[in-house]
Amino acid sequence: MLSERKILTIIGARPQFIKAALVSKAFRDAKNIKEVVVHTGQHFEYSMSQSFFEELGLDEPKYFLGINSLSRDVMSRQMAERISEIIKKEQPKIVLLYGDTNSTYAGALAAKNFDLAIAHVEAGVRSFDEAMPEELNRMFVDSVSDYLFAPSERALEYLEENYLNGWKIFTGDIMKDAAMHFADQAICPKNLPEGRFVLATMHRASNTNDEEVLREIIAALNEIHIQTPLVLPLHPRTRIALNKFNIKCDFHCLPPVSYFEMLYLLKNTELVITDSGGLQKEAYYFKKPCVILRKNTEWPELVDTGAASLCEVLSKEDILEQYRKMKTNKIDFDKIHLYGDGDAAEIIVQNFDAYLDVVTEPY
Repeated sequence: MLSERKILTIIGARPQFIKAALVSKAFRDAKNIKEVVVHTGQHFEYSMSQSFFEELGLDEPKYFLGINSLSRDVMSRQMAERISEIIKKEQPKIVLLYGDTNSTYAGALAAKNFDLAIAHVEAGVRSFDEAMPEELNRMFVDSVSDYLFAPSERALEYLEENYLNGWKIFTGDIMKDAAMHFADQAICPKNLPEGRFVLATMHRASNTNDEEVLREIIAALNEIHIQTPLVLPLHPRTRIALNKFNIKCDFHCLPPVSYFEMLYLLKNTELVITDSGGLQKEAYYFKKPCVILRKNTEWPELVDTGAASLCEVLSKEDILEQYRKMKTNKIDFDKIHLYGDGDAAEIIVQNFDAYLDVVTEPY
């Protein structure tokens, strides 16, 4: 027999911890929905995982799988096997998934094997680059989901045009909720240089694993640093790659920062340079121009509205050209309204509350 009004939430990576913090709080406030959280361990370093739980006030996950540092296929298979065991034990009504990580993919695989209802937060988001593992994850999870929570109007439109399955609901972006909710709790990172600065982040394998591309990116960042101090919190993958290829950074490298420290950097930077999908939006939320170190983006409305620009060629010259363009462009952020009104968590939980009682017996 199914446990009454129980949700099984699968998380494993930094952005998912932030998103889950707001939705988990909304579940607790609702009082009539029980949430069981599974942490796959995909991000396992303290700075990438545990510090976020402590900072965001998240309860300890009931289950920690400790699965990481494997290929996508092996990691996802091991995660799905362990999640399946938990589903048998917990017997939830719905499995809740966030974004596009291997943890998300594995959760969908496990839930589908039990014909269990799946809810996907950030449904309908597309970069249309199937060379990216995240894109493959998004496509699969959307195809099997029963509740498709779209963060943008474009994502909702894409779902309505291309997917027959599931309820399609515009929620806005849960990361906008987080930016608004936690902005006042920003903390200055240690060893941050005084005065103005440019914030950069980089972690994608396509940028860090290719020595030529990585050298071009670092060369551009080094040159920007000559004019304006540049700060880059080092992702573990980036640190390993820089050491492997013996690439020297002339700018300020920081250890990985917590979410509250990242909020401080976003609030105080002049401009953001990143290959992160989430940070593109967060730059917009704090009214900062953004250069995207990618040829495409799953958030094209940022480029369409002029809030961000893409690097069509990841060369030093192209990066510097986009940087100069975004630095000099006059962007009226107050006239750009994207990703809802900051109430995505509330909308998600309201929909769960409305639909939980009609989910059919899957076992």
